[in-house]
Amino acid sequence: MHPVKRTLVTTALPYANGPVHLGHLAGVYLPADIYVRYKRLKGEDVIHIGGSDEHGVPITITAEKEGISPQDVVDRYHRMNHDAFRKCGISFDYYGRTSSVGHHETAKEFFLEIEKKGIFRRKTEKQFFDVEANRFLSDRYVTGTCPICGNPEANGDQCEQCGTHLSPTELLNPKSKLSNATPELRDTMHWFFPLGRFQEALEEYVDTHDSQKISPESFEKEQYSVWRPNVVNYTRTWLKQGLSDRAITRDLSWGIELPISDREAQGKVLYVWFDAVLGYISFTRQWAAQVGDESLWRAYWQDPESRIVNFIGKDNVVFHTLMFPAILMAWNEGRENGIYNLADNVPASEFMNFEGRKFSKSRNYAVYLGEFLEKFPADTLRYSIAMNYPENKDTDFSWQDFQNRTNGELADTLGNFIKRSVDFTNSRFEGVVPHACSDEEWNTLGIEWHETLGKLDQAFEQCHFREAVSLGMEIARAANRFLTESEPWKVIKTDPAAAARTMALSLNLCQALSVALYPVIPDTAGRIRSMLGLEGSIEETIVCGQSLFSGLLSPQLQQGHRIRKQSEILFTKIEDADIEPELKKIERLLAETEKREAGAALERLTFKPEISFDDFQKVDLRAATVLSAEKVKKAGKLLKLQLKVGPETRQVLAGVAEHYSPEEMVGKQVVLVANLAERTIRGEVSQGMILAVEGQEGKLFLLEPSGNDINGNQIQ
Repeated sequence: MHPVKRTLVTTALPYANGPVHLGHLAGVYLPADIYVRYKRLKGEDVIHIGGSDEHGVPITITAEKEGISPQDVVDRYHRMNHDAFRKCGISFDYYGRTSSVGHHETAKEFFLEIEKKGIFRRKTEKQFFDVEANRFLSDRYVTGTCPICGNPEANGDQCEQCGTHLSPTELLNPKSKLSNATPELRDTMHWFFPLGRFQEALEEYVDTHDSQKISPESFEKEQYSVWRPNVVNYTRTWLKQGLSDRAITRDLSWGIELPISDREAQGKVLYVWFDAVLGYISFTRQWAAQVGDESLWRAYWQDPESRIVNFIGKDNVVFHTLMFPAILMAWNEGRENGIYNLADNVPASEFMNFEGRKFSKSRNYAVYLGEFLEKFPADTLRYSIAMNYPENKDTDFSWQDFQNRTNGELADTLGNFIKRSVDFTNSRFEGVVPHACSDEEWNTLGIEWHETLGKLDQAFEQCHFREAVSLGMEIARAANRFLTESEPWKVIKTDPAAAARTMALSLNLCQALSVALYPVIPDTAGRIRSMLGLEGSIEETIVCGQSLFSGLLSPQLQQGHRIRKQSEILFTKIEDADIEPELKKIERLLAETEKREAGAALERLTFKPEISFDDFQKVDLRAATVLSAEKVKKAGKLLKLQLKVGPETRQVLAGVAEHYSPEEMVGKQVVLVANLAERTIRGEVSQGMILAVEGQEGKLFLLEPSGNDINGNQIQ
């Protein structure tokens, strides 16, 4: 790895089919912004690129539901989300759109380059076609019965009830969402990207960022960024299973049309997974044009001394550690110039839940960013989320925690110290820094500045944001202790010089806090700076090549410096009445969820059409014994079972992996539907179905017949 001259930070592109919520902010956008602001404080060359993902089936489904065009949908939500990010202080250098002309040109350029090299593969496959609508159906346009749990409203890509990832052809009784008609399978040709071709190169790429693979010498010299364990482990799971061809085109009317005149290309667009990640490049190009240097983007993407950091959520890991790098490898193949850098770090977060449950836009169980900022200041939210950053495990946002942190840590600790320092200086020292602080005095405050700065630097650099913010708040606590224990309001009566020293050091601590906490609460940092009588915002004082961060090592306010005559309350405490409407909203949402779940339970109790006794007699139920069990690749809900049924062995796929481990299943007696037609699920044949009953909170309980020598016997 070359010395780093500049850093490009990108954030996952949110779908422009709905408002962003606090889960999105916590997982991607706030950590990226904190990191970027820290880099700017250090005087480093860094740019922050983001934007909206405006293609794909979710966009067209929203448009069809509302009776408007896809462009209307993306225009609305792009503006809404960009405005919410701006109000929250997310400091993008450029926030682009994948529906823009510039992005379409970039995506087509990549397609043509890889097509010219003969890397893509064309394959004909079966896909559902709606005769009435006269169009092929993407997965989200097909609904049917889940083959795993029997949910009659499973989508063609996933069953929301049991969580199993599906393909449309695996559904029972498939229906078109466009016409409600039963679709038919027809041949259609698509372009596929051969991920397997790049498997070896991708494994080498991952090895250079895996702490278990990096040599001690490289680690010592910090030649490589070490990825988080969740990123490495999830990526290696895919690599171990072997990478296969992945479609990059779809039969849709909304998207980037293929830039070739082949008859087979008509009516096809680039699949959103291929087109969206290229937005990072197209948006950087658009940023360069905006700042007046159209070639500047190359310095961030193609200079070996530049570094790329992709902030994402854990559900986007493989797109950024395998698929996007493979696309860039395909472009780079055979080239001597114009070679793209691969990401040096991919900090993927876990999920932030809301009051103990997962955020869910489809169920409206969420706190939307724009709505939140209409009621509470952005910095209080930024601080609360940073202190609960889901770095290595899922965390939870609760209104009570938000209230407690705002009132206790921000108002009582930080805000109280700043106001006391400014007010006492104004009242007893005419608003002037009354003492020239020395470095020796600076190191008698109970803060080991060199150690603290080193820890802060390391925490920010390694994206340990909860640790970084906690360290900043420790400075505030130490400052409070120093001021309280020094008691300048008493000492000034007997030793004015000592009181002057205390207040000069306190004001310098205020300035240090404005720097240390700037990445997480930038608006508050600016207000502190204003109260201290410092000209210009922190952003205006940042100079590339000069570190404001290192200024923490010594006092910055000189004797005689005049502060502002009027202080202000930095944080208004949140009263119970302020969050009461939000708590009632949660109660309402939970009640609606329970009602919906109860309704679903009633629907499940709705009996299917009557059958004759002869029809029932056709169902062959047998007692079977589980011989072995293992998880199914890329299907977290499924177990592959080998069952002994009398003298023969059957293979059955069962959606019980969340309720029973493979080890628990071995040796169990189960009830098998023995004469069910074979089905292929996830590339595996299932020769029947085992029976279970759903209990409370969705827990499945297997039907387990008991008795001696019952294996293979028919259940009457």
